Amino acid sequence: MSKKYDAQWENALTVVQEVSPPFIPEGAHAMTVVIDYPPGSAGAPPHRHPSGPAFGYMLEGEMLFELEGAPPRVIRAGEAFWEPGGDVIHYSDGNNRDDMRCRFTVTMLCVPGQPMLTLVDDDELAARKHLRVPAESSTAESLEKA
Repeated sequence: MSKKYDAQWENALTVVQEVSPPFIPEGAHAMTVVIDYPPGSAGAPPHRHPSGPAFGYMLEGEMLFELEGAPPRVIRAGEAFWEPGGDVIHYSDGNNRDDMRCRFTVTMLCVPGQPMLTLVDDDELAARKHLRVPAESSTAESLEKA
C-alpha cells in the first residue's frame, strides 16, 4: 500500500442515525452485543434499560420493534433504531419473519454496576397498559404482509 490513508475516506462514511438521547449517565459503561433470533422468534420479554439509552442497527432480516408510547414498527436490515432507556418499556424486539433469521447489534449505555436490562413483570405491564400504543392500521397491514 503506497498511501498512508485513502483520500476518499470521507465518502466512505454514511450516517445511519443521529439522535439526542435524553441522558447519558455520568461515567457510563458501554456494551455492544449482537442478537441473533431464528425465524419466527418472539424475542426478549418486555424489558427496559433502566440507567441509559440503547442504540441499534439491523444487520439481517426484520425486527418488530415496539417501545412504550409509540406504535409497533418494522425495522429492516440497514436501518438504525434507538430507545431512550430509563422507565420506558421495550415490548418487542422479535423476528418479524418466519422464513429468515433476524440479526441486529445494540450498544447499551448504563451506570457501572447497574444492569443493562431489567425484565418487566405482568403486574407492571397491566398497570401501564394505558401507555401502550396500538399498531396503526397501515402498519398492522404491512406487519401481516411482511
